[in-house]
Amino acid sequence: MQLTREHLLDAYRRMRRIRAFEEKLADLVTAGRLAGFLHLYAGEEAVAVGVAAHLGDGDYFASTHRGHGHCIAKGVDVRGMMAELFGRATGTCKGKGGSMHIADLSKGMLGANGIVGSGIPLAVGAALSAKIKRTGGVSVAFFGDGASNQGQFHEGLNLAAVWSLPALFVVENNGYGEATPTEFVTPVRDIAVRAASYGMPGVIADGMDFFDVFEKAGQAIARARAGDGPTLLECKTYRYFGHYVGDNLKYRSKEEAEQWRQQRDPLEAFERRTADEGWLATGDLRSIDGEIAAEIEEAVRFAESSPFPEPHELHTDVYVSYEGA
Repeated sequence: MQLTREHLLDAYRRMRRIRAFEEKLADLVTAGRLAGFLHLYAGEEAVAVGVAAHLGDGDYFASTHRGHGHCIAKGVDVRGMMAELFGRATGTCKGKGGSMHIADLSKGMLGANGIVGSGIPLAVGAALSAKIKRTGGVSVAFFGDGASNQGQFHEGLNLAAVWSLPALFVVENNGYGEATPTEFVTPVRDIAVRAASYGMPGVIADGMDFFDVFEKAGQAIARARAGDGPTLLECKTYRYFGHYVGDNLKYRSKEEAEQWRQQRDPLEAFERRTADEGWLATGDLRSIDGEIAAEIEEAVRFAESSPFPEPHELHTDVYVSYEGA
């Protein structure tokens, strides 16, 4: 896939939308206007957007507890997402899913998930469906470095390889599983080397560089669409906020965080590359920044003015409902 000016503007718009959405959530929680545990994706934007640039609504994402960025990259409406976080009836899941369970099947978003690694078997199932139905679709599972030590990881990769499924497994290695440094619990430096155990390619990308993720994800997705099976793509990245909003972050230094922000920021790197190559003008990006800022503020207004679900909604959208005697 050749990147056009329109593709580049869309990629920046999605990355900026993720950043603005997450920063606004941090402000809302701090101000006491929004409650609940939120796990923010800021800093990792290049991963979700670099992968999503190759996909359409007929392809699938299976996400994690840190799923807002995946949802936005896949095209889920931010007004509906914001309303969902506020628990309102106009939310993507009618206000009943919350931050860790946002889903939108019309966009191929199978859902965020609070269970570590549980998106992997969901993505394998979606990939199997695509293969059996011959839709040409590809299924992507996002998960963190900690999830690569879970049973679902090994079972999922094994099945996908045995069945040669059109799947992409994306490890977002941000260096920490909650508050535990990856090297404390994972004996290999590069999680991508585990792909060899399942007879699939293992690829490492700079998760702070949209272009590197775009190129390597594109190769893996093309391989999957061609019927050549799955790939394990490890994206080395960094989350700017803590494991959750309010995390005291005592397990990492301020110097470490500032170094990533100042030297490796994915949006700034994107801007430098596109300006140096003469692909985009700075004014184009500043215009997008303003549009996105207004869009996020409107999403908050929409959410706060929306109604809460009616009591009868308790028994809808569930597999089993007990009405009582």
